[in-house]
Amino acid sequence: MWAVFKVNIKELNLFKEDIIKKLNSDVTFYAPKVIFKIFHKNKEKKKEQYLLGDYIFCFNEKFEDEKIFNSIKFTKSLKYIAQGIKIYQKEIKDFIKKCKSYENNNGYVSLDFYDLKINKNYKFASGPFVNQIFKVLGIQKLKIQILMGGVKVSLKKNRFLFNPQ
Repeated sequence: MWAVFKVNIKELNLFKEDIIKKLNSDVTFYAPKVIFKIFHKNKEKKKEQYLLGDYIFCFNEKFEDEKIFNSIKFTKSLKYIAQGIKIYQKEIKDFIKKCKSYENNNGYVSLDFYDLKINKNYKFASGPFVNQIFKVLGIQKLKIQILMGGVKVSLKKNRFLFNPQ
């Protein structure tokens, strides 16, 4: 069964080691990452970020037992255990499958992962326009046309990270 944990991402390896030790069996972890370009001091740099922030998926057969969750409640670097995961197993599996289908050879989820919709608002999460809201006017294979602050702009799809608004 898949579980969803909120962890201290800086101590992710410590969390993984502790979970494996407590469960004493094979554990599968999945935390999708994206890589994007940012501009800093007129230089382009690549930055990686976890798609779900500090949430991670974890699979183990022992998660069927409620006692297991009580035993891992105090795992190192664990902030929170998502509740009600038993009823959302299909959605979790579908989401993980979708993420993996958009992964490139290096294991990063491409920005094509987002289902862009025309006339919907999004907010930049990277680049020089961080936290700026824009509206999608048109979608092409490699570019999107947006409206931001009354100005129409054409951007490369894989250039910036953004979130639905």
